Amino acid sequence: DQKIIEKEFGLSGSEQNPDLTGRNIKLLLQRVRSGAPGPVEAFKQRGVDFVVRDNLADLVAGMNELAPEAPLDYATVRSVVEARDREIANKYTKDLQVAAMRAARAYLPDKIARIAAPHRILDPKAGPLIAVKLHLLTRKTLGGLETDLSSRVLRSDGSVFDGLFAAGEVAGFGGGGVHGYRSLEGTFLGGCIFSGRAAGRAAAR
Repeated sequence: DQKIIEKEFGLSGSEQNPDLTGRNIKLLLQRVRSGAPGPVEAFKQRGVDFVVRDNLADLVAGMNELAPEAPLDYATVRSVVEARDREIANKYTKDLQVAAMRAARAYLPDKIARIAAPHRILDPKAGPLIAVKLHLLTRKTLGGLETDLSSRVLRSDGSVFDGLFAAGEVAGFGGGGVHGYRSLEGTFLGGCIFSGRAAGRAAAR
């Protein structure tokens, strides 16, 4: 809903975050005031994959128009949303998502700028309701070709594939290599440079 999108919907890419990339304090303040940041609101209003409606029945109908190949059953969606909303009223809830929201808001910066206050999705004051069609794709392999310490590509039997080197993320350092299984965005550049250096030196030799 609108209340959630104002704080929790993030757009990836520097061009979608002019407040941060441009170091613009005025724009940055939009993240803590009411209302969605400008780029987020623009996507909500004009994005072809966004469905914005005032009630759940119309939202589901709009979602089905956008993706007719996999229609949603309104009664099922309503049941799930109402069950979630009931948990919001229970301060002793064991619902993991609700508990996670409450725990996250115990950290003041997240409470102010990143996590919306727990509320019922079907609360008219929190509307309109918003759905976004997701497109699944593979961004990273987090590995790929097995290499030795000289960035030489290895065959499945462990022998060296003569004359073939791999550098960067395809060299297999992402998922469980240099950074381990919990590698973060923005930390891969060092591994790319390191493996490229090793490959270049080995190739020169």
